[in-house]
Amino acid sequence: MIIIGEKINSTLKSIRPAMESYDAEAIRDLAVRQVAAGATYVDVNAGMFIDDEPERVTWLVNTIQEVTKAPFSVDSPSPKAIEAGLKANRNPKPIINSITDEKERYNAILPLAQRYNTGIIGLCMDDRGMPETVEDRMRVADSLVGKLTKEGFALDDIYLDPMIRPVGTGSHYGVVAIETIRRIKTNYPEAHIACGLSNVSFGLPARKLVNQTLLVAAMAAGMDGAILDPLDKKLMSFVYAAEALLGLDEYCINYLEKYREGEIEI
Repeated sequence: MIIIGEKINSTLKSIRPAMESYDAEAIRDLAVRQVAAGATYVDVNAGMFIDDEPERVTWLVNTIQEVTKAPFSVDSPSPKAIEAGLKANRNPKPIINSITDEKERYNAILPLAQRYNTGIIGLCMDDRGMPETVEDRMRVADSLVGKLTKEGFALDDIYLDPMIRPVGTGSHYGVVAIETIRRIKTNYPEAHIACGLSNVSFGLPARKLVNQTLLVAAMAAGMDGAILDPLDKKLMSFVYAAEALLGLDEYCINYLEKYREGEIEI
């Protein structure tokens, strides 16, 4: 399972003060703990700092790569901020979070991905807005895959985000997301999934329960990557158990190892 650690994000009240005060020790500690807990990529997002976002992203990348070689997911609505993070990067191949099939966004992000040889998260959204149905999301996914592969991107470097939306605002959103994941992995088995898992529970009580349940259902549908909190030990326990049940962990070796290390929480 590809885990994109979501904790270094300026929208989170728990971490924003460290970004505001340039608290390098706090940022480094959070990055190291996420990687130790299983993060494949470290997401960096300074989007709340509108006036100086590129400088903040540069600082985050430089600070984090002092203590870990884990690759980055450079996450921003601003192409300038994304490029700042990519310029500063000295770690292995990063990914951009994210491109869409919206003409303006696509044309702004594509050259960065090409120039810096990155992987790329493709959000299933275009100029028509946020698609409601599986068919509309697949239309966007097909378009993005077609365009990106034509530009020379390998399927293994494409991470499709099926658009996880809150089930509290539409009872069909869980089913639509799961079926979109199933269709993407059927049509493009070499491509990856990278979805914002916690979006599904926005506005609901006991959000972690909803997130955990979606995780297992989505993995059963073929999800092989998610943007989530790797420090949530219970959630990561569900990852290890689901991998074992889905035949992704031969003889349950990883599950048993995590149990012996005390990483499984019941």
